[in-house]
Amino acid sequence: MYRRAIFCLLAAFLISNVAHAVEPSTNKARQQTVDKAVAFLAKQQAADGSYSAFAGPGITSLVTTSLMQHGRTVKDPMVAKSLKYLEQFIREDGGIHQEETLYRNYETCLAILCFTEANKDGRYTKVIKKADAFIKGLQWTEEEGHDESSYSHGGAGYGKHKRPDLSNTGFLVEALKAAGNDADSEAVKRALKFISRCQNLESEHNTTEFSAKVQDGGFFYTPAAGGSSQAGKNANGGLRSYASMTYVGLKSMIYAGVGPDDKRVKAAMQWIGKNYDLNSNPGMGTSGLYYYYHTFAKALHAAKVETLVDEDGKTHNWKDELVQELSKRQLKDGSWINSDARWLEGDANLVSAYCLMALSYCK
Repeated sequence: MYRRAIFCLLAAFLISNVAHAVEPSTNKARQQTVDKAVAFLAKQQAADGSYSAFAGPGITSLVTTSLMQHGRTVKDPMVAKSLKYLEQFIREDGGIHQEETLYRNYETCLAILCFTEANKDGRYTKVIKKADAFIKGLQWTEEEGHDESSYSHGGAGYGKHKRPDLSNTGFLVEALKAAGNDADSEAVKRALKFISRCQNLESEHNTTEFSAKVQDGGFFYTPAAGGSSQAGKNANGGLRSYASMTYVGLKSMIYAGVGPDDKRVKAAMQWIGKNYDLNSNPGMGTSGLYYYYHTFAKALHAAKVETLVDEDGKTHNWKDELVQELSKRQLKDGSWINSDARWLEGDANLVSAYCLMALSYCK
């Protein structure tokens, strides 16, 4: 079994270096799916430009970013209206979030991604620069009493849990990259330390108490504050890996400058080969399924992976397969929704934004 897994891993990397064109029929299906989704979102936009404003500005940022990833510009009425709505959340300290929110990192990072996409003419350069400094200030560092020995060091999180997590740190790294930071940025280096500690892989990068208890190369939610995995623990207290966090971990490592020959990337790719699935969020079932789809596509795109070989030796053109899966799941009105409403996936605007983002990487 071990030799077979290694063979599949090596095959995956070898095949990933070869460009595979998306089938014309897939491109047609993708565009039809996108058009239906955009038509749905056009009907969902509120008069003030928002989407699902009850949840704060984050969903509006995600929807607007997804529209621009499919060719809409700042001159498009839908985009322009949403950008104006988001601008009211820009704060003097650089944050871009609603008042008294517990999601300052999440909301500001998503706004950075949106404003960066809309910044072709430089209109948001100053806003992005201040927001960049703001999210760096939210990172858990020595200033909060967390030096490099702390499992919280380098991470970002929600205020309500009082500890960092991989999902928020993934958005942090993505926003830092969008704002112009590279692998030499101290904030990115700190984030990479936290991300490495979220991987079930014992190495010089991860000597936490959790690193060897699962040892499968996948990622979990957080090692901080006693450790937590949304997929639960195994019998010896190990934090189980699951797909959405594994793809976040892979994507974030690549953005932080970790190369394909690094043991962390190799271990993550091996986990992915063993757990390739588009019918579920492996390790979590239907929970967070659409968040998973968008991280799946974004991570494989970042890794420049064109095809994947699973544990059984089957080769997958993931772009074709993802388009087919999302087209199949799309509702008649053009939206998507998860019957498992955990993490707000009962909201069609959020889920549709995730799907549009995923489809943008399937061209």
